[in-house]
Amino acid sequence: MNRDLTKGSVLKSMLLFSIPMILGDLLQQCYNIVDTLIVGQFLGKNALASVGSSFTLMTFITSIILGLCMGSGALFSIRYGQKDEKGLREDVCASFFFIALITFILTVISYIFLNQLSVFLHVPHEVWGDMKGYLIVIFIGIPAIFLYNYFASYLRAIGNSMIPLIFLAISAILNIVFFVIVLKLGVEGAAIATVISQYLSGIGISIYSLIKNIQVRAIMKLQYFHLKRVHKVISFSVLTCIQQSVMNLGILMVQGLVNSFGTVVMAAFAAAVKIDAFAYMPVQDFGNAFSTFIAQNYGAKEKMRIQSGLKSAVCLSMGFCIIISTIVCIFAKDLMTIFIDAKETEIIMEGVKYLKIEGAFYCGIGCLFLLYGLYRALGKPGMSVVLTIFSLGTRVVLAYVLSAIPAIGVTGIWWSVPIGWALADLIGLIFYRCKKKELLSFNI
Repeated sequence: MNRDLTKGSVLKSMLLFSIPMILGDLLQQCYNIVDTLIVGQFLGKNALASVGSSFTLMTFITSIILGLCMGSGALFSIRYGQKDEKGLREDVCASFFFIALITFILTVISYIFLNQLSVFLHVPHEVWGDMKGYLIVIFIGIPAIFLYNYFASYLRAIGNSMIPLIFLAISAILNIVFFVIVLKLGVEGAAIATVISQYLSGIGISIYSLIKNIQVRAIMKLQYFHLKRVHKVISFSVLTCIQQSVMNLGILMVQGLVNSFGTVVMAAFAAAVKIDAFAYMPVQDFGNAFSTFIAQNYGAKEKMRIQSGLKSAVCLSMGFCIIISTIVCIFAKDLMTIFIDAKETEIIMEGVKYLKIEGAFYCGIGCLFLLYGLYRALGKPGMSVVLTIFSLGTRVVLAYVLSAIPAIGVTGIWWSVPIGWALADLIGLIFYRCKKKELLSFNI
């Protein structure tokens, strides 16, 4: 199932590789939607608000692990394109133990500072009880998140996007089944179902990778562990981790601001964010697939394929964004009523306002995902950090400034997002135009 992206049709290679990744995340988002639907319809708006805030927090924590795995994956892709078997094994060994250590530290810190989260996120008193119970259970699954994302990143790096999809599908289906069984336990039941399914997928993909890929077995042989490789892994993975975590830290800070507006806005945001993520998720996954394509061809020094792939990716991504923007803007109210009872008109209207503002500018986030993937693949993850800082920095600052103006209020939070996307896109495109020759010099 491994795919060599340095050969064959450029467009076909990217599409065939990206489709399983897109389907996998669509499946995950479907689970998130079902989860939100069940919580919102059967457990009430306080439960929905608590799970929604917890989801934002867990997205931030997961982003740290995901960023490390994605950065390592870019390095794996380059080694694979170079046909450097020894270097690939050493990078796998170094990255596994480094990211495992970070995961352990992250899990411990999450529990130590659990009680401080209610203050940091401005969680209302009536919501914190459910949220705390949910987080106590959900934090247990952090190591499982590492296992799945690490081995999935490796498999995708060598062109295998189908196996991660299969294990994710199994996890999502079991998650829903377990959730229904333990529904009477409330939000804690939702957390229990999630953790069990996470460990099943994490352990499952680990076993598969060890059996089917001899390079992965390097993690069991310490002779492949070299400090110089750890340094290289850090140069790729830590900056990508910073990019991912800064992005989600900004979102987390915005979540705290949203929470300060009360339960109605919290519930509207929880539902609308699920729709928003589902809408632009395919271009996010395509950006990651595009990054693997670029990285493999960068390792193989295929300059023409890189340039051809870049043109094709822009056309596909922008075309999709225009279509999905139209759909979300037209059917915003109908989409909100999937999660929220039609009688909750105040929540629904706030969610519609959010979706119409964000949805009109999906081309901005589509372009940004391509820029993130491009710079990560070309060995310049620091540029992705810069773009994220501009995007999220603008979003956070404007969100707090605009929402403080009585005439604008919470709407200012919604408008801060597309403005941040536009600024980051502009900077990323100008940098590429000015540094194009240097970026394609193949110094790795």
